[in-house]
Amino acid sequence: MIQLARWLWRYRGRILTGLLALLVVDGAGLLVPLVIKDAIDRLARGEGGLARSGLYIVSLAAIVMVFRFLWRYFFIGTARRIERDLRGKLYHHLLRLSATFYNERKTGDLMAHATNDIDAVSRACGFGVLTIADPLFMIPVALGIMLTIDPRLTLYAIIPLPILTLFMLGFGKVIHHRFEAVQETFSAVMEKVRENVAGIRVVKSFVQEEGTNRDFNQTSQSLFDKNMALVRIWGLFHPLIELLSGMSLAILLWIGGHRVIGGSISLGDFVAFSQYLMMLAWPMISLGWAVNLLQRGSASLSRINRLLAIAPEITDLSNPKPLRGTRLEINDLTFSYPNGNGSGEVPALSGINLTIEEGTILGVVGLTGAGKSTLAHLIPRVFDPPLGTVTIGGTDVRELSLRELRGIIGFVPQDPFLFSSTIRENIAFGLPEATFDEVERAARLAGIHDEITDFPKGYDTIVGERGVSLSGGQKQRVAIARALLLDPKVLIFDDPLSAVDAEREEFVLANLREFFRGRTCIVIAHRLSAVMHSDRIVVLDKGQIVESGTHDELISFNGIYNRIWRLQQAERRVNDR
Repeated sequence: MIQLARWLWRYRGRILTGLLALLVVDGAGLLVPLVIKDAIDRLARGEGGLARSGLYIVSLAAIVMVFRFLWRYFFIGTARRIERDLRGKLYHHLLRLSATFYNERKTGDLMAHATNDIDAVSRACGFGVLTIADPLFMIPVALGIMLTIDPRLTLYAIIPLPILTLFMLGFGKVIHHRFEAVQETFSAVMEKVRENVAGIRVVKSFVQEEGTNRDFNQTSQSLFDKNMALVRIWGLFHPLIELLSGMSLAILLWIGGHRVIGGSISLGDFVAFSQYLMMLAWPMISLGWAVNLLQRGSASLSRINRLLAIAPEITDLSNPKPLRGTRLEINDLTFSYPNGNGSGEVPALSGINLTIEEGTILGVVGLTGAGKSTLAHLIPRVFDPPLGTVTIGGTDVRELSLRELRGIIGFVPQDPFLFSSTIRENIAFGLPEATFDEVERAARLAGIHDEITDFPKGYDTIVGERGVSLSGGQKQRVAIARALLLDPKVLIFDDPLSAVDAEREEFVLANLREFFRGRTCIVIAHRLSAVMHSDRIVVLDKGQIVESGTHDELISFNGIYNRIWRLQQAERRVNDR
Protein backbone atom coordinates (compact mmCIF):
# COMPACT_ATOMS: atom_id res chain seq x y z
CA MET A 1 0.00 0.00 0.00
CA ILE A 2 2.92 2.32 0.72
CA GLN A 3 4.09 1.86 -2.88
CA LEU A 4 0.66 2.89 -4.18
CA ALA A 5 0.73 5.94 -1.90
CA ARG A 6 4.02 7.08 -3.44
CA TRP A 7 2.50 7.14 -6.89
CA LEU A 8 -0.58 8.99 -5.62
CA TRP A 9 1.64 11.57 -3.89
CA ARG A 10 2.95 12.66 -7.30
CA TYR A 11 -0.53 13.96 -8.12
CA ARG A 12 -1.49 15.14 -4.63
CA GLY A 13 -2.94 18.39 -5.99
CA ARG A 14 -5.39 16.58 -8.26
CA ILE A 15 -6.19 14.03 -5.55
CA LEU A 16 -6.91 16.81 -3.04
CA THR A 17 -9.19 18.59 -5.53
CA GLY A 18 -11.04 15.32 -6.15
CA LEU A 19 -11.40 14.77 -2.40
CA LEU A 20 -12.86 18.25 -1.92
CA ALA A 21 -15.38 17.63 -4.73
CA LEU A 22 -16.24 14.26 -3.12
CA LEU A 23 -16.84 15.96 0.23
CA VAL A 24 -19.26 18.40 -1.40
CA VAL A 25 -21.16 15.50 -3.02
CA ASP A 26 -21.31 13.56 0.24
CA GLY A 27 -22.28 16.67 2.20
CA ALA A 28 -25.13 17.45 -0.19
CA GLY A 29 -26.27 13.83 -0.05
CA LEU A 30 -26.27 13.87 3.76
CA LEU A 31 -28.51 16.96 3.80
CA VAL A 32 -31.29 15.31 1.75
CA PRO A 33 -32.64 13.09 4.62
CA LEU A 34 -32.77 16.16 6.87
CA VAL A 35 -34.88 18.00 4.26
CA ILE A 36 -37.18 14.96 3.98
CA LYS A 37 -37.38 14.68 7.80
CA ASP A 38 -38.44 18.32 8.07
CA ALA A 39 -41.06 17.88 5.31
CA ILE A 40 -42.57 14.76 6.93
CA ASP A 41 -42.73 16.37 10.37
CA ARG A 42 -44.48 19.44 8.92
CA LEU A 43 -46.93 17.16 7.12
CA ALA A 44 -47.64 15.38 10.40
CA ARG A 45 -48.39 18.73 12.01
CA GLY A 46 -50.59 19.75 9.06
CA GLU A 47 -48.21 22.46 7.87
CA GLY A 48 -47.27 23.26 4.24
CA GLY A 49 -43.95 24.25 2.62
CA LEU A 50 -43.58 21.12 0.49
CA ALA A 51 -42.68 23.12 -2.63
CA ARG A 52 -39.78 24.68 -0.78
CA SER A 53 -38.57 21.26 0.38
CA GLY A 54 -38.78 19.98 -3.20
CA LEU A 55 -36.75 22.96 -4.42
CA TYR A 56 -34.10 22.25 -1.78
CA ILE A 57 -33.83 18.62 -2.94
CA VAL A 58 -33.54 19.63 -6.62
CA SER A 59 -30.86 22.20 -5.73
CA LEU A 60 -28.90 19.62 -3.78
CA ALA A 61 -29.20 17.19 -6.71
CA ALA A 62 -27.79 19.85 -9.06
CA ILE A 63 -24.84 20.39 -6.72
CA VAL A 64 -24.25 16.63 -6.58
CA MET A 65 -24.32 16.42 -10.38
CA VAL A 66 -21.66 19.11 -10.87
CA PHE A 67 -19.28 17.96 -8.15
CA ARG A 68 -19.71 14.26 -8.96
CA PHE A 69 -18.41 15.06 -12.44
CA LEU A 70 -15.46 16.88 -10.87
CA TRP A 71 -14.43 14.06 -8.53
CA ARG A 72 -14.70 11.55 -11.35
CA TYR A 73 -12.59 13.79 -13.58
CA PHE A 74 -9.85 14.26 -11.00
CA PHE A 75 -9.81 10.77 -9.47
CA ILE A 76 -10.11 8.74 -12.69
CA GLY A 77 -7.95 11.23 -14.60
CA THR A 78 -5.22 10.84 -11.99
CA ALA A 79 -5.45 7.05 -12.26
CA ARG A 80 -4.95 7.28 -16.03
CA ARG A 81 -1.94 9.57 -15.57
CA ILE A 82 -0.38 7.10 -13.13
CA GLU A 83 -1.09 4.30 -15.61
CA ARG A 84 0.66 6.30 -18.36
CA ASP A 85 3.65 7.13 -16.16
CA LEU A 86 4.06 3.59 -14.86
CA ARG A 87 3.79 2.04 -18.33
CA GLY A 88 6.31 4.56 -19.65
CA LYS A 89 8.70 3.82 -16.78
CA LEU A 90 8.37 0.08 -17.34
CA TYR A 91 8.91 0.39 -21.10
CA HIS A 92 11.95 2.64 -20.64
CA HIS A 93 13.38 0.11 -18.18
CA LEU A 94 12.82 -2.76 -20.61
CA LEU A 95 14.76 -0.86 -23.28
CA ARG A 96 17.75 -0.59 -20.95
CA LEU A 97 17.90 -4.26 -19.97
CA SER A 98 20.53 -6.42 -21.62
CA ALA A 99 20.21 -9.33 -24.03
CA THR A 100 20.85 -11.80 -21.19
CA PHE A 101 17.63 -10.70 -19.49
CA TYR A 102 15.56 -11.37 -22.61
CA ASN A 103 17.20 -14.76 -23.04
CA GLU A 104 15.78 -15.76 -19.65
CA ARG A 105 12.35 -14.05 -19.66
CA LYS A 106 9.24 -14.94 -21.61
CA THR A 107 7.65 -12.25 -23.75
CA GLY A 108 4.15 -13.18 -22.55
CA ASP A 109 5.16 -12.49 -18.95
CA LEU A 110 6.45 -9.03 -19.87
CA MET A 111 3.26 -8.32 -21.83
CA ALA A 112 1.18 -9.23 -18.77
CA HIS A 113 3.18 -6.72 -16.69
CA ALA A 114 2.55 -3.99 -19.27
CA THR A 115 -1.19 -4.69 -19.56
CA ASN A 116 -2.99 -6.58 -16.80
CA ASP A 117 -0.74 -5.53 -13.92
CA ILE A 118 -0.71 -1.86 -14.85
CA ASP A 119 -4.50 -1.91 -15.31
CA ALA A 120 -4.87 -3.31 -11.77
CA VAL A 121 -2.65 -0.51 -10.41
CA SER A 122 -4.73 2.08 -12.31
CA ARG A 123 -7.98 0.74 -10.83
CA ALA A 124 -6.50 0.80 -7.33
CA CYS A 125 -5.35 4.42 -7.73
CA GLY A 126 -8.73 5.48 -9.14
CA PHE A 127 -11.77 3.66 -7.82
CA GLY A 128 -9.74 2.05 -5.03
CA VAL A 129 -8.81 5.40 -3.48
CA LEU A 130 -12.30 6.76 -4.10
CA THR A 131 -14.02 3.86 -2.37
CA ILE A 132 -11.70 4.25 0.63
CA ALA A 133 -12.10 8.06 0.87
CA ASP A 134 -15.90 8.04 0.54
CA PRO A 135 -16.60 5.87 3.63
CA LEU A 136 -14.03 7.77 5.72
CA PHE A 137 -16.28 10.83 5.46
CA MET A 138 -19.72 9.28 5.07
CA ILE A 139 -19.57 6.80 7.96
CA PRO A 140 -18.59 9.18 10.81
CA VAL A 141 -20.88 12.01 9.64
CA ALA A 142 -23.88 9.71 9.09
CA LEU A 143 -23.26 8.07 12.47
CA GLY A 144 -22.97 11.50 14.09
CA ILE A 145 -26.34 12.59 12.70
CA MET A 146 -27.90 9.26 13.74
CA LEU A 147 -26.57 9.76 17.29
CA THR A 148 -28.22 13.18 17.46
CA ILE A 149 -31.54 11.59 16.47
CA ASP A 150 -31.40 8.67 18.94
CA PRO A 151 -28.12 7.46 20.53
CA ARG A 152 -29.52 4.16 21.87
CA LEU A 153 -31.15 3.25 18.55
CA THR A 154 -27.85 4.03 16.77
CA LEU A 155 -25.89 1.70 19.03
CA TYR A 156 -28.37 -1.14 18.48
CA ALA A 157 -28.48 -0.63 14.68
CA ILE A 158 -24.68 -0.71 14.17
CA ILE A 159 -24.02 -3.83 16.30
CA PRO A 160 -23.47 -6.05 13.18
CA LEU A 161 -21.04 -3.62 11.47
CA PRO A 162 -17.80 -4.23 13.50
CA ILE A 163 -18.07 -7.93 12.64
CA LEU A 164 -17.66 -6.96 8.98
CA THR A 165 -14.39 -5.12 9.69
CA LEU A 166 -12.83 -8.28 11.16
CA PHE A 167 -13.82 -10.30 8.10
CA MET A 168 -12.37 -7.68 5.73
CA LEU A 169 -8.96 -7.70 7.44
CA GLY A 170 -8.64 -11.44 6.93
CA PHE A 171 -10.12 -11.43 3.44
CA GLY A 172 -7.69 -8.73 2.23
CA LYS A 173 -4.60 -10.88 2.81
CA VAL A 174 -6.15 -13.88 1.09
CA ILE A 175 -7.19 -11.75 -1.90
CA HIS A 176 -3.63 -10.38 -2.22
CA HIS A 177 -2.04 -13.84 -2.48
CA ARG A 178 -4.71 -15.28 -4.76
CA PHE A 179 -4.56 -12.33 -7.14
CA GLU A 180 -0.77 -12.69 -7.45
CA ALA A 181 -1.34 -16.34 -8.44
CA VAL A 182 -3.93 -15.22 -11.02
CA GLN A 183 -1.52 -12.70 -12.57
CA GLU A 184 1.31 -15.23 -12.82
CA THR A 185 -0.95 -17.74 -14.57
CA PHE A 186 -2.28 -14.98 -16.85
CA SER A 187 1.33 -14.36 -17.90
CA ALA A 188 1.66 -18.03 -18.84
CA VAL A 189 -1.51 -17.85 -20.97
CA MET A 190 -0.23 -14.71 -22.73
CA GLU A 191 3.05 -16.44 -23.52
CA LYS A 192 1.26 -19.53 -24.90
CA VAL A 193 -0.83 -17.39 -27.25
CA ARG A 194 2.12 -15.26 -28.38
CA GLU A 195 4.40 -18.23 -28.96
CA ASN A 196 1.90 -20.32 -30.90
CA VAL A 197 0.68 -17.41 -33.03
CA ALA A 198 4.29 -16.46 -33.86
CA GLY A 199 5.08 -20.08 -34.68
CA ILE A 200 1.80 -20.92 -36.42
CA ARG A 201 3.58 -22.09 -39.57
CA VAL A 202 5.62 -24.62 -37.60
CA VAL A 203 2.49 -25.77 -35.77
CA LYS A 204 0.69 -26.37 -39.06
CA SER A 205 3.72 -27.94 -40.76
CA PHE A 206 3.98 -30.58 -38.04
CA VAL A 207 0.17 -31.01 -37.79
CA GLN A 208 0.23 -30.09 -34.09
CA GLU A 209 -2.94 -28.00 -33.95
CA GLU A 210 -4.63 -30.48 -31.59
CA GLY A 211 -1.53 -30.87 -29.40
CA THR A 212 -0.99 -27.14 -28.95
CA ASN A 213 -4.71 -26.70 -28.37
CA ARG A 214 -4.63 -29.30 -25.58
CA ASP A 215 -1.60 -27.63 -24.05
CA PHE A 216 -3.27 -24.22 -24.21
CA ASN A 217 -6.48 -25.56 -22.69
CA GLN A 218 -4.53 -26.93 -19.72
CA THR A 219 -2.94 -23.53 -19.07
CA SER A 220 -6.29 -21.80 -19.62
CA GLN A 221 -7.96 -24.20 -17.16
CA SER A 222 -5.27 -23.37 -14.61
CA LEU A 223 -6.07 -19.66 -15.02
CA PHE A 224 -9.78 -20.46 -14.66
CA ASP A 225 -9.13 -22.40 -11.44
CA LYS A 226 -7.02 -19.57 -9.98
CA ASN A 227 -9.70 -17.03 -10.92
CA MET A 228 -12.43 -19.16 -9.38
CA ALA A 229 -10.41 -19.40 -6.16
CA LEU A 230 -10.32 -15.60 -6.14
CA VAL A 231 -14.00 -15.34 -7.07
CA ARG A 232 -14.99 -17.62 -4.18
CA ILE A 233 -13.29 -15.47 -1.58
CA TRP A 234 -14.43 -12.20 -3.18
CA GLY A 235 -17.93 -13.57 -3.66
CA LEU A 236 -18.38 -13.74 0.13
CA PHE A 237 -18.00 -9.97 0.50
CA HIS A 238 -21.30 -8.75 -0.93
CA PRO A 239 -23.54 -11.45 0.56
CA LEU A 240 -21.93 -10.86 3.96
CA ILE A 241 -22.44 -7.12 3.70
CA GLU A 242 -26.06 -7.60 2.58
CA LEU A 243 -26.67 -9.95 5.52
CA LEU A 244 -25.23 -7.53 8.06
CA SER A 245 -27.07 -4.58 6.47
CA GLY A 246 -30.31 -6.57 6.63
CA MET A 247 -29.67 -7.32 10.30
CA SER A 248 -29.17 -3.61 10.98
CA LEU A 249 -32.39 -2.74 9.15
CA ALA A 250 -34.31 -5.43 11.05
CA ILE A 251 -33.06 -3.98 14.36
CA LEU A 252 -34.17 -0.50 13.24
CA LEU A 253 -37.69 -1.67 12.29
CA TRP A 254 -38.12 -3.57 15.53
CA ILE A 255 -36.72 -1.10 18.05
CA GLY A 256 -37.23 2.10 16.04
CA GLY A 257 -40.85 1.21 15.25
CA HIS A 258 -41.61 0.81 18.96
CA ARG A 259 -39.95 4.16 19.72
CA VAL A 260 -42.09 5.93 17.08
CA ILE A 261 -45.24 4.35 18.53
CA GLY A 262 -44.11 5.31 22.01
CA GLY A 263 -43.47 8.89 20.92
CA SER A 264 -39.74 8.84 21.72
CA ILE A 265 -38.90 9.92 18.15
CA SER A 266 -41.02 11.44 15.39
CA LEU A 267 -41.95 9.74 12.13
CA GLY A 268 -39.65 12.17 10.31
CA ASP A 269 -36.76 11.17 12.63
CA PHE A 270 -37.46 7.49 11.93
CA VAL A 271 -37.47 8.02 8.11
CA ALA A 272 -34.27 10.14 8.24
CA PHE A 273 -32.62 7.57 10.54
CA SER A 274 -33.50 4.71 8.16
CA GLN A 275 -32.08 6.67 5.22
CA TYR A 276 -28.82 7.31 7.05
CA LEU A 277 -28.62 3.65 7.99
CA MET A 278 -29.10 2.71 4.33
CA MET A 279 -26.41 5.25 3.43
CA LEU A 280 -24.02 3.29 5.63
CA ALA A 281 -24.65 0.15 3.53
CA TRP A 282 -22.90 1.56 0.43
CA PRO A 283 -19.77 2.74 2.32
CA MET A 284 -19.52 -0.71 3.93
CA ILE A 285 -19.91 -2.36 0.52
CA SER A 286 -17.39 0.06 -0.98
CA LEU A 287 -14.92 -0.77 1.79
CA GLY A 288 -15.03 -4.39 0.70
CA TRP A 289 -14.62 -3.39 -2.92
CA ALA A 290 -11.78 -1.03 -1.98
CA VAL A 291 -9.95 -3.78 -0.12
CA ASN A 292 -10.25 -5.97 -3.21
CA LEU A 293 -9.03 -3.25 -5.60
CA LEU A 294 -6.20 -2.08 -3.36
CA GLN A 295 -4.97 -5.62 -2.69
CA ARG A 296 -5.04 -6.38 -6.42
CA GLY A 297 -3.24 -3.12 -7.21
CA SER A 298 -0.68 -3.73 -4.49
CA ALA A 299 -0.02 -7.28 -5.73
CA SER A 300 0.40 -6.06 -9.33
CA LEU A 301 2.63 -3.17 -8.33
CA SER A 302 4.81 -5.58 -6.36
CA ARG A 303 5.23 -7.69 -9.51
CA ILE A 304 6.12 -4.61 -11.56
CA ASN A 305 8.54 -3.36 -8.90
CA ARG A 306 10.35 -6.70 -8.86
CA LEU A 307 10.92 -6.22 -12.59
CA LEU A 308 11.97 -2.58 -12.19
CA ALA A 309 14.45 -3.63 -9.49
CA ILE A 310 16.46 -5.67 -12.01
CA ALA A 311 19.53 -3.59 -12.77
CA PRO A 312 20.73 -3.37 -16.39
CA GLU A 313 23.91 -5.40 -16.81
CA ILE A 314 25.34 -3.14 -19.53
CA THR A 315 25.47 0.55 -18.62
CA ASP A 316 27.54 3.68 -19.25
CA LEU A 317 30.22 4.86 -16.87
CA SER A 318 29.47 8.10 -15.06
CA ASN A 319 32.18 9.80 -17.17
CA PRO A 320 32.57 7.89 -20.45
CA LYS A 321 35.65 8.53 -22.54
CA PRO A 322 35.46 10.06 -26.05
CA LEU A 323 35.92 7.92 -29.16
CA ARG A 324 39.28 8.53 -30.85
CA GLY A 325 39.21 6.33 -33.96
CA THR A 326 37.98 3.01 -35.28
CA ARG A 327 41.06 0.80 -34.95
CA LEU A 328 39.86 -2.40 -33.28
CA GLU A 329 42.05 -4.41 -30.93
CA ILE A 330 41.14 -7.64 -29.17
CA ASN A 331 43.60 -8.72 -26.50
CA ASP A 332 43.53 -12.16 -24.89
CA LEU A 333 39.72 -12.31 -25.06
CA THR A 334 38.10 -15.22 -23.24
CA PHE A 335 34.33 -15.08 -22.88
CA SER A 336 31.67 -17.39 -21.45
CA TYR A 337 27.92 -16.92 -21.48
CA PRO A 338 26.54 -16.95 -17.94
CA ASN A 339 24.24 -19.83 -17.06
CA GLY A 340 21.34 -19.92 -14.63
CA ASN A 341 23.44 -20.20 -11.45
CA GLY A 342 25.74 -17.33 -12.42
CA SER A 343 28.83 -19.38 -13.28
CA GLY A 344 30.25 -19.63 -16.77
CA GLU A 345 29.79 -22.45 -19.21
CA VAL A 346 32.57 -23.73 -21.49
CA PRO A 347 34.12 -20.55 -23.01
CA ALA A 348 32.56 -19.48 -26.30
CA LEU A 349 35.83 -17.68 -27.10
CA SER A 350 39.25 -18.41 -25.68
CA GLY A 351 42.50 -16.44 -25.96
CA ILE A 352 41.47 -14.32 -28.97
CA ASN A 353 44.04 -11.76 -30.13
CA LEU A 354 43.21 -9.58 -33.14
CA THR A 355 44.07 -6.18 -34.57
CA ILE A 356 41.82 -4.67 -37.25
CA GLU A 357 43.37 -1.53 -38.64
CA GLU A 358 41.16 1.43 -39.45
CA GLY A 359 39.78 1.17 -42.97
CA THR A 360 40.51 -2.56 -43.40
CA ILE A 361 38.28 -5.59 -43.84
CA LEU A 362 38.55 -8.67 -41.62
CA GLY A 363 36.91 -11.89 -42.75
CA VAL A 364 35.85 -14.38 -40.06
CA VAL A 365 34.98 -17.98 -40.96
CA GLY A 366 34.58 -21.26 -39.15
CA LEU A 367 32.25 -24.16 -38.59
CA THR A 368 28.91 -23.74 -36.81
CA GLY A 369 29.41 -23.04 -33.10
CA ALA A 370 32.97 -21.80 -33.53
CA GLY A 371 32.19 -18.46 -31.78
CA LYS A 372 31.87 -16.14 -34.79
CA SER A 373 28.59 -14.48 -33.73
CA THR A 374 29.80 -14.18 -30.14
CA LEU A 375 32.78 -12.16 -31.36
CA ALA A 376 30.49 -9.90 -33.39
CA HIS A 377 28.18 -9.26 -30.41
CA LEU A 378 30.97 -8.31 -28.01
CA ILE A 379 32.17 -5.31 -30.03
CA PRO A 380 28.94 -3.23 -29.77
CA ARG A 381 28.43 -4.61 -26.22
CA VAL A 382 25.34 -6.66 -26.89
CA PHE A 383 27.14 -8.73 -24.28
CA ASP A 384 29.90 -7.20 -22.19
CA PRO A 385 33.44 -8.44 -22.86
CA PRO A 386 35.88 -8.70 -19.93
CA LEU A 387 37.47 -5.36 -19.08
CA GLY A 388 40.51 -4.52 -21.17
CA THR A 389 39.94 -7.17 -23.84
CA VAL A 390 38.18 -5.17 -26.59
CA THR A 391 39.27 -1.66 -27.51
CA ILE A 392 38.32 0.70 -30.32
CA GLY A 393 40.48 3.72 -31.13
CA GLY A 394 42.67 2.74 -28.17
CA THR A 395 39.77 2.98 -25.67
CA ASP A 396 38.11 0.03 -23.95
CA VAL A 397 34.59 -0.37 -25.34
CA ARG A 398 33.27 -0.53 -21.76
CA GLU A 399 34.59 2.98 -21.13
CA LEU A 400 32.78 4.48 -24.13
CA SER A 401 29.24 5.82 -24.19
CA LEU A 402 26.86 3.14 -25.47
CA ARG A 403 25.16 5.70 -27.70
CA GLU A 404 28.47 6.81 -29.25
CA LEU A 405 29.82 3.26 -29.59
CA ARG A 406 26.72 1.81 -31.21
CA GLY A 407 26.16 4.99 -33.22
CA ILE A 408 29.30 4.36 -35.30
CA ILE A 409 28.54 0.65 -35.87
CA GLY A 410 26.33 -0.75 -38.60
CA PHE A 411 25.38 -4.24 -37.42
CA VAL A 412 23.64 -6.79 -39.65
CA PRO A 413 22.72 -10.08 -37.94
CA GLN A 414 22.24 -13.39 -39.69
CA ASP A 415 18.59 -13.51 -38.65
CA PRO A 416 17.42 -9.90 -39.08
CA PHE A 417 14.33 -8.55 -37.35
CA LEU A 418 11.92 -6.48 -39.43
CA PHE A 419 9.06 -4.49 -37.95
CA SER A 420 5.50 -4.89 -39.22
CA SER A 421 5.61 -1.60 -41.14
CA THR A 422 6.61 -0.57 -44.66
CA ILE A 423 9.88 -1.49 -46.37
CA ARG A 424 10.85 2.17 -46.42
CA GLU A 425 10.24 2.54 -42.67
CA ASN A 426 12.27 -0.59 -41.97
CA ILE A 427 15.24 0.65 -43.99
CA ALA A 428 15.02 4.10 -42.37
CA PHE A 429 14.57 2.70 -38.84
CA GLY A 430 17.94 3.98 -37.62
CA LEU A 431 17.59 7.30 -39.47
CA PRO A 432 13.87 8.23 -39.60
CA GLU A 433 14.60 11.62 -41.18
CA ALA A 434 16.29 10.03 -44.22
CA THR A 435 15.00 11.17 -47.61
CA PHE A 436 13.52 8.75 -50.12
CA ASP A 437 16.61 9.12 -52.33
CA GLU A 438 18.86 8.09 -49.44
CA VAL A 439 16.67 5.07 -48.71
CA GLU A 440 16.68 4.07 -52.37
CA ARG A 441 20.47 4.43 -52.60
CA ALA A 442 20.93 2.11 -49.61
CA ALA A 443 18.52 -0.41 -51.17
CA ARG A 444 20.44 -0.35 -54.45
CA LEU A 445 23.73 -1.00 -52.66
CA ALA A 446 22.10 -3.93 -50.84
CA GLY A 447 20.83 -5.34 -54.14
CA ILE A 448 17.16 -5.24 -53.14
CA HIS A 449 15.88 -2.14 -55.02
CA ASP A 450 14.68 -3.95 -58.15
CA GLU A 451 12.71 -6.50 -56.14
CA ILE A 452 11.12 -3.77 -54.03
CA THR A 453 9.91 -1.91 -57.11
CA ASP A 454 8.31 -5.12 -58.37
CA PHE A 455 5.91 -5.06 -55.39
CA PRO A 456 2.55 -3.35 -56.15
CA LYS A 457 3.20 -0.67 -53.51
CA GLY A 458 6.97 -0.54 -53.87
CA TYR A 459 8.69 0.92 -50.83
CA ASP A 460 5.31 1.39 -49.14
CA THR A 461 4.70 -2.37 -49.02
CA ILE A 462 3.83 -3.61 -45.51
CA VAL A 463 6.15 -6.50 -44.69
CA GLY A 464 4.01 -8.04 -41.94
CA GLU A 465 5.12 -9.34 -38.55
CA ARG A 466 8.88 -9.97 -38.53
CA GLY A 467 8.87 -9.42 -42.32
CA VAL A 468 6.76 -12.50 -43.01
CA SER A 469 5.81 -11.35 -46.53
CA LEU A 470 9.47 -11.30 -47.64
CA SER A 471 11.76 -14.22 -48.37
CA GLY A 472 14.75 -14.90 -46.12
CA GLY A 473 17.17 -13.37 -48.62
CA GLN A 474 15.00 -10.28 -49.08
CA LYS A 475 14.81 -9.73 -45.32
CA GLN A 476 18.59 -9.99 -45.06
CA ARG A 477 19.14 -7.43 -47.80
CA VAL A 478 16.61 -5.00 -46.29
CA ALA A 479 18.59 -5.33 -43.05
CA ILE A 480 21.83 -4.62 -44.95
CA ALA A 481 20.23 -1.50 -46.49
CA ARG A 482 19.15 -0.41 -42.99
CA ALA A 483 22.77 -0.60 -41.79
CA LEU A 484 24.22 1.10 -44.89
CA LEU A 485 21.82 4.05 -44.58
CA LEU A 486 23.52 5.01 -41.31
CA ASP A 487 26.82 5.53 -43.16
CA PRO A 488 28.64 3.85 -40.24
CA LYS A 489 32.38 4.03 -39.58
CA VAL A 490 32.43 0.37 -38.51
CA LEU A 491 30.47 -2.41 -40.23
CA ILE A 492 29.82 -5.83 -38.71
CA PHE A 493 28.17 -8.35 -41.04
CA ASP A 494 27.21 -11.57 -39.26
CA ASP A 495 26.64 -13.86 -42.26
CA PRO A 496 23.93 -11.53 -43.65
CA LEU A 497 23.80 -13.23 -47.07
CA SER A 498 23.34 -16.83 -45.90
CA ALA A 499 19.82 -16.95 -47.41
CA VAL A 500 20.87 -15.33 -50.70
CA ASP A 501 21.82 -17.40 -53.76
CA ALA A 502 25.46 -17.32 -54.89
CA GLU A 503 24.78 -15.16 -57.97
CA ARG A 504 22.90 -12.51 -56.00
CA GLU A 505 25.54 -12.66 -53.24
CA GLU A 506 28.29 -11.89 -55.74
CA PHE A 507 26.29 -8.92 -57.07
CA VAL A 508 25.71 -7.50 -53.56
CA LEU A 509 29.35 -7.98 -52.51
CA ALA A 510 30.55 -6.20 -55.66
CA ASN A 511 28.31 -3.24 -54.71
CA LEU A 512 29.60 -3.21 -51.15
CA ARG A 513 33.34 -3.30 -51.88
CA GLU A 514 33.34 0.38 -52.83
CA PHE A 515 31.17 1.21 -49.78
CA PHE A 516 33.60 -0.67 -47.51
CA ARG A 517 36.51 1.52 -48.63
CA GLY A 518 37.83 3.58 -45.71
CA ARG A 519 35.63 1.79 -43.16
CA THR A 520 36.60 -0.76 -40.54
CA CYS A 521 34.70 -3.92 -41.46
CA ILE A 522 34.19 -7.38 -40.00
CA VAL A 523 32.52 -9.82 -42.39
CA ILE A 524 31.45 -13.17 -40.91
CA ALA A 525 30.39 -15.79 -43.42
CA HIS A 526 29.96 -19.49 -44.04
CA ARG A 527 30.51 -19.10 -47.79
CA LEU A 528 34.16 -18.24 -48.34
CA SER A 529 33.32 -16.30 -51.48
CA ALA A 530 31.98 -13.57 -49.18
CA VAL A 531 35.35 -13.05 -47.44
CA MET A 532 37.95 -14.06 -50.02
CA HIS A 533 38.68 -10.41 -50.95
CA SER A 534 39.18 -9.33 -47.31
CA ASP A 535 42.47 -7.79 -46.24
CA ARG A 536 42.81 -10.56 -43.69
CA ILE A 537 40.85 -13.70 -42.79
CA VAL A 538 40.79 -15.59 -39.49
CA VAL A 539 39.45 -19.10 -39.00
CA LEU A 540 37.75 -19.90 -35.68
CA ASP A 541 37.39 -23.40 -34.30
CA LYS A 542 35.97 -24.17 -30.86
CA GLY A 543 36.34 -20.55 -29.81
CA GLN A 544 39.98 -20.17 -30.84
CA ILE A 545 41.79 -18.68 -33.83
CA VAL A 546 43.41 -21.64 -35.59
CA GLU A 547 44.36 -20.00 -38.91
CA SER A 548 45.00 -16.45 -40.07
CA GLY A 549 46.07 -14.84 -43.35
CA THR A 550 44.88 -13.78 -46.79
CA HIS A 551 42.75 -16.03 -48.98
CA ASP A 552 45.75 -17.26 -50.96
CA GLU A 553 47.81 -17.87 -47.82
CA LEU A 554 45.03 -19.88 -46.17
CA ILE A 555 44.54 -21.99 -49.29
CA SER A 556 48.24 -22.90 -49.17
CA PHE A 557 48.06 -23.97 -45.49
CA ASN A 558 45.99 -27.02 -46.34
CA GLY A 559 43.98 -26.61 -43.12
CA ILE A 560 40.33 -25.99 -42.21
CA TYR A 561 39.98 -23.05 -44.62
CA ASN A 562 41.40 -25.09 -47.51
CA ARG A 563 39.08 -27.99 -46.71
CA ILE A 564 36.00 -25.76 -46.61
CA TRP A 565 37.08 -24.04 -49.85
CA ARG A 566 37.44 -27.34 -51.72
CA LEU A 567 34.05 -28.58 -50.47
CA GLN A 568 32.29 -25.36 -51.51
CA GLN A 569 33.98 -25.31 -54.91
CA ALA A 570 32.93 -28.93 -55.53
CA GLU A 571 29.37 -28.07 -54.49
CA ARG A 572 29.36 -25.10 -56.84
CA ARG A 573 30.57 -27.20 -59.77
CA VAL A 574 27.77 -29.70 -59.10
CA ASN A 575 25.18 -26.91 -59.00
CA ASP A 576 26.49 -25.39 -62.24
CA ARG A 577 25.93 -28.61 -64.18
